[in-house]
Order: sequence, then structure tokens, then C-alpha cells
Amino acid sequence: MAEPHSAPDPSRSSAGGSGAGGPHYRRPAPLLFEPTEAAPDDEHFFGLESLTDPKELLDRATELLHAFRAAADRAQEYQAAAAAQLADPKSFDKLPDAAIADRGGWTEEYARKMIEFGRDLLKDRVPGTQPPPQH
Repeated sequence: MAEPHSAPDPSRSSAGGSGAGGPHYRRPAPLLFEPTEAAPDDEHFFGLESLTDPKELLDRATELLHAFRAAADRAQEYQAAAAAQLADPKSFDKLPDAAIADRGGWTEEYARKMIEFGRDLLKDRVPGTQPPPQH
């Protein structure tokens, strides 16, 4: 195994400098590639554009629709549970309904409904677990 060596002293390097006694600064190494920027591509949506059979397309699109709806419903349950926790009157850092509404991008009336929904979810859960699904 080779012995480790210390890095060369840049002040003794003759590359890229005038030879004067000051430190010589090297330019950073160029990138070997440019990172690609992730741009939304409207023509590629979960491979649906490549399906040619309309029956298969309908089946796959319907599967995606149900999956996204289920995900949205689940996310809404988490929003409600969080709103209820933020509004908990037993908490020393309880937030007013208006602050919760602002944080959620809701009206105050909708925030109150979400808080109530969240309280219902939280009272039915086992402590330390996720909110139970509402089906």
C-alpha cells in the first residue's frame, strides 16, 4: 500500500503564476458535463402518451386517477390532524384559527372545519401512530 503524501505547496508551484513570491491561485476544474435542469414535460405523463390501445390507456389512466385521489385524501387527513394539533387548547403554543388558516391557505371557516375533522381523526387513533384512514 502506498504511503500517504501531503498535498503540494501551491506557493512553490510554477504553474499559472508570475513566479513572484505570493500564493498562486488555480482556476477550479471545469465540469465534465452540465447538469440537466428538470423541466416539466407535458408530453410524458406516467407513460400514458406511449399507450396506443385505448382500452389499456383508459385502464391505466383510471388507475392513476384513483391513486392520486387516494393520495390527496390521505394528505388532507394529515392536514386536518396537524391543524387540530396546532389548535389544541392544552398546548402552550396553540395557534389561533386565523393563523392556521393562513398557514394552510384556507379561510378561517374552512380551518375550523379542518380542526374539527382533525380532532375526530386524532381521538380515534392509537397514540403515537398516524391518523386512521376515513373510508
